[in-house]
Amino acid sequence: MNEDIDYATDAPSREALDQIAEPLIIEFGAPWCGYCRAAQPVIAAGLAAEAAARHLRIEDGKGRPLGRSFAVKLWPTLVFLRQGREVARVVRPTDPQQLADALAKLLARPA
Repeated sequence: MNEDIDYATDAPSREALDQIAEPLIIEFGAPWCGYCRAAQPVIAAGLAAEAAARHLRIEDGKGRPLGRSFAVKLWPTLVFLRQGREVARVVRPTDPQQLADALAKLLARPA
């Protein structure tokens, strides 16, 4: 996959993300990352029903505190948040079902 991945370089603050009430998926990675590029078809397939959740791609790396606040160590890492709380996480997805399962958790009604 040779197309560019559009990761935002201006990351919101952790506090701002914690205030978002709607279901949110944050994808941490870098446009030059081979793992990130290779995972894009898997991510697209796994999040096919994502219309009910907001998906943010955030560029991560040295000097970028948002990824550290989520303890991101490998790219891509997708963090699924509901009302500022992590409900699921997928690191370096290889199967669309991993993402579909995490998305189902995110969109499930809280008990």
